[in-house]
Amino acid sequence: METTVFNPIQLHLLKMFSRMTSEQELKEVQQVLSEYYFKKVEEHAARISEEKGWTPEKLEAMTNEHFRTPYK
Repeated sequence: METTVFNPIQLHLLKMFSRMTSEQELKEVQQVLSEYYFKKVEEHAARISEEKGWTPEKLEAMTNEHFRTPYK
């Protein structure tokens, strides 16, 4: 049988979650984590857009382009 080794972040979260007493608390933490990761994704997307020089107009034009490889 394999032993699971938790990193410090996982251990901290397990300790924190062990103190939760209701489903409402769980939902609130899930919401906070979702918002945190959504913000990270938005920041990453904005950084990529800036690096590539994509403007809102270019992004709109890209929605109509076909990027799939044509089958022969």
